Amino acid sequence: MSVAMLTVSEDEADIRLDRYFRRHYPHLTQGALQKLCRTGQIRVDGKRVEASTRLAPGQSVRVPPIPVASGPARDAPKTLDPRLAREIQGMVVYSDKQLIVLNKPSGLATQGGPGITHHVDMMLDGLREGDDPRPRLVHRIDRDTSGLLLLARTPGVAAKLAALFRGRDVKKTYWAVVVGRPDPLSGEIDQPLARLGAGPGSITVPAQRDDEDAQFARTEYEVLDSAGKKFSWLGLSPLTGRTHQLRVHCQSIGTPILGDPKYGAEKAHADGFTDRLHLHARSLVLPHPAGGWLEVSAELPPHMRETFRALGFTAGSTPAPRRR
Repeated sequence: MSVAMLTVSEDEADIRLDRYFRRHYPHLTQGALQKLCRTGQIRVDGKRVEASTRLAPGQSVRVPPIPVASGPARDAPKTLDPRLAREIQGMVVYSDKQLIVLNKPSGLATQGGPGITHHVDMMLDGLREGDDPRPRLVHRIDRDTSGLLLLARTPGVAAKLAALFRGRDVKKTYWAVVVGRPDPLSGEIDQPLARLGAGPGSITVPAQRDDEDAQFARTEYEVLDSAGKKFSWLGLSPLTGRTHQLRVHCQSIGTPILGDPKYGAEKAHADGFTDRLHLHARSLVLPHPAGGWLEVSAELPPHMRETFRALGFTAGSTPAPRRR
């Protein structure tokens, strides 16, 4: 074993030194890393550093001799059932060297949990390219919500995209079929929310602004079409990202989403229509990590297409992804 000199890549901009080492040497413990920093064995551009130091592209990292891990690398490719690989590959609507966009079907969870054995996260090895890192989820959408789900091909891109979501730099548009017709036909729902309980049985409820657990929540909405006053097709743009925000906000203005048993109760059930949530993540517009902007849209799921036909709603063609 000998001293190695690594160069920080563009993908690793602003990453902490300890996270940089976890990426390159996943078997190295935090305590061992801190000791190597204290003793000056790890240096950046020849200078002593702390584990929390943030790195910049082009910097040189001195790596002392580190024992080779006895087990497989943490991010080593896994053997994935070919059926699962085909399943997730069939969801891809856009892909490039930085990111992947899926059209997730309704009923498929984003990640695992109690009683959930089939989910997007378990299939991500089916999207690897050669020895590249395993793609990473950037955000989540509800199990019963269909539509766009963003993945990053590398940890560095994942960090950049996650920051965009936190900073509200991503424009998200959802389509929903609701029971009733909002009045007025467009506006903003400014209703704080709170979570009650924990785990799978927890729910989101409207809250008073002075409630201790209240979270600020805002959604823009617009009626895109309606079938009299019985059903409406809404365009929804969440300005905040609370759990079940759109579902509770639609309920709070008296128009629950069709097929939503958790927040719509009996009013969300309508004879002749499937009891599946009619909420779809339709489009994303975001700054692309490599520059410019990306616009991408997702086809409606089968149950919503059927409902659109029954109600006479015309969605039109889905535009192709566009970089600009």
